[in-house]
Amino acid sequence: MKLKMLTRKFSSGRNELFQEDDDDSCSDYGSRDKSGTILGRIVPDGNVLFPDTFQTNHLLFYERFKAYQDYILADCKASEVKEFTAEYLEKVLEPSGWQAIWRTNVFEVLVEVVDVEYSTLKAVVRLSEPFLCDSHVSTFTLECMQELLELKKHQLPVQELWVVFDESGEFDQTALAIEHVRFFYQHIWRSWDEEDEDDFDYFVRCVEPRLRLHYDILEDRVPSGLIADYHNLLSQCEVLYRKFVNLRSGISSSDSDSEAENVSMVEGLKLYDEIEHLKQKLKLIENPLLRYVFGYQKHTGLQAKGSRPMGTKITHVVSSTIMASLLESLLREKLCPETCDEELEIQFHSDPLTAVSACYEGDTVIICPGHYVVDGMFCIADSIELEGYGLPDDVVIEKRGKGDNFVDCTGANIRLSSLKLVQHDAVEGILSVHHGKTTLENCVLQCETTGVTVRTSAELLMKNSDLYGAKGAGVEIYPGSTCTLLDNGIHHCKEGILIKDFLDEHYDSPKITMVNNVIHNNEGYGVVLVKPTVSSDVKDIAAKNSEGIFFFTLVT
Repeated sequence: MKLKMLTRKFSSGRNELFQEDDDDSCSDYGSRDKSGTILGRIVPDGNVLFPDTFQTNHLLFYERFKAYQDYILADCKASEVKEFTAEYLEKVLEPSGWQAIWRTNVFEVLVEVVDVEYSTLKAVVRLSEPFLCDSHVSTFTLECMQELLELKKHQLPVQELWVVFDESGEFDQTALAIEHVRFFYQHIWRSWDEEDEDDFDYFVRCVEPRLRLHYDILEDRVPSGLIADYHNLLSQCEVLYRKFVNLRSGISSSDSDSEAENVSMVEGLKLYDEIEHLKQKLKLIENPLLRYVFGYQKHTGLQAKGSRPMGTKITHVVSSTIMASLLESLLREKLCPETCDEELEIQFHSDPLTAVSACYEGDTVIICPGHYVVDGMFCIADSIELEGYGLPDDVVIEKRGKGDNFVDCTGANIRLSSLKLVQHDAVEGILSVHHGKTTLENCVLQCETTGVTVRTSAELLMKNSDLYGAKGAGVEIYPGSTCTLLDNGIHHCKEGILIKDFLDEHYDSPKITMVNNVIHNNEGYGVVLVKPTVSSDVKDIAAKNSEGIFFFTLVT
């Protein structure tokens, strides 16, 4: 059942309800008004005797999407991919008369294509004259290369060939076709696809989500931790699948009913279950709606330290320089108040990142006025308090360089107050609450991507704060979370607040309370609720089995 997205959009001044037919997960990935990428040439870096090749590795998303959907795969099954690809190549590929560079991990050699075996996706080649070869490992002579080609019956996979540049335009389509095949088998195809749900549309089920994920990664839309997880899962699945195929082949070729064969069958079933588990994780990451809810439950932050062995709590003071007047006021107002009955242990730091890294459960960080530029991210895993000593505009923490996150919160009870956070050019938001409760009070957040993200099962209390500049949503709220927004300003973002209320079978709807917030001057709407629609029969069944669980209080 294909889901459509029901999007409820609340503008800052009025509430409106729209029904949208387009899948909310779509992305343009480049303008479709462009006529297409013009093929240029790539000049070889190493052997200057090698000819230039076509540049085809910079194609836009919609160019690859259109090629696979309209010309190559269409509505084929996974078992028909090779057949459809062969038919496509037969229509567009020049059968002979063009040169290419055969590239492997060991060498590069110039060859001439004399024929194409479309059914096997291979080209019949011969060495070009004069003989040109380049190797980083060892020297390959003409005789060695001729012997290697004879072993391969002069047939090479087309994806291993890079077409030599020709200004006439006669071989442009040939270079593009080979690039589409090469990209497909390098980034889209999986060894197990042919055996997986063959009755379904392969393009919709596998090609499109994997292609979108690839371009999301290229355009820095996916956190580095999630990318690493995905590639690690792919590697594990490939290794297990090879073991499974070899084991299955051994069992099928044996006619005996021995105990060893029975053990192999049990091992095969175990491998199959492990592979299926990994494949499900891969699908969750490939799905743009699900990847952050399921595929990135964990984070790259540190584990909680807990309390110190002696049970002491330390107050950390951060200041680039300590003036006598500042120290005096700190002692009077924060460090030694009249109500303080016990002596405090104090540590001084010049960098807020160092201070947070030195914290244990229950510590407090007081940041004195100043502009602090940090080169890293805050991973707050313990229940600590970060407090700016002064107005937020006087206590500025700015992130230097590009990165995934700025502040990651996973502690049970974290509090940030009277701070200004400034972030530039990042993948994720300025503050992400992964677990536990985070309180944000009297803060200013200057964003460039998403502002504050409240992940599944996390809780955020944000009050008397100002958030602006997000290219995405100012506050992004995930299913199963709790979010309370009191007396805040959220403005000059793409959207004010984005509420993701989907996957009811896995998580409850988010619990949200908003009171006296001023949401204004955003490109889109003040509050956007994204929720999938279901067919009427499913709705009737759901109505009988459950009651409303979406808690949403909006007070203006």
